[in-house]
Amino acid sequence: MSIVRHKHFFLSYSEEHEQAEWAAYYLTSDKNNRHHYQRPYFKQDPLVDTESAHWRNYKNTGFDKGHLVPAADMKFSQEAYNETFLTSNVAPQNRDFNSGIWNRLEEKVRYWADKYTAIFIVTGSVLHSQLTKIGDEDVSVPDYFYKIVVRVQNDALVMIPFLVPNEKSDAALYHFATTIEKIEEITGINFNEKLAEKIEEKIEKELNYKEWSFY
Repeated sequence: MSIVRHKHFFLSYSEEHEQAEWAAYYLTSDKNNRHHYQRPYFKQDPLVDTESAHWRNYKNTGFDKGHLVPAADMKFSQEAYNETFLTSNVAPQNRDFNSGIWNRLEEKVRYWADKYTAIFIVTGSVLHSQLTKIGDEDVSVPDYFYKIVVRVQNDALVMIPFLVPNEKSDAALYHFATTIEKIEEITGINFNEKLAEKIEEKIEKELNYKEWSFY
């Protein structure tokens, strides 16, 4: 895995799966603006040493080039918006998933950024060796995607992770809320390795979506 740092987000790129295992960024209420930019073409990421997968891998596969960092979260500047159209920031998503449950979750994240002033988001694909591949470069098709949303409340971190199957769903968003411990278990990634041990234990084992406004 290689860490790639762009100006407005950073990610960990997996050459084996030709996509990011995670991408992370901050979203604040003052950046949650809605300028209307012309949608650019997808292009390969020049900062990925091995070159990120070409967009043609997705052609005629039935899968969307699903954003990890949503373009709609980066509408505060043309530069930030264009960065989200690098192919390092996309993964194969079921079209009904991408336009349905995943889109609803992305909209909720923007709502939380407005409500809570500032949040930190980590989004990624659950990657393993048994996944279906598409395209000449064997881009893996994830079975699940996750999104971890973090904010500060009363000088403490409050976190809500989601784990969502890559398929159509009409279920309520809170149905997919889980624990960071569960996401770490299935991804093998320690998202809290820099947190103090007591804070880490509390966050990893607790699931309390009632601390987040869903309506």
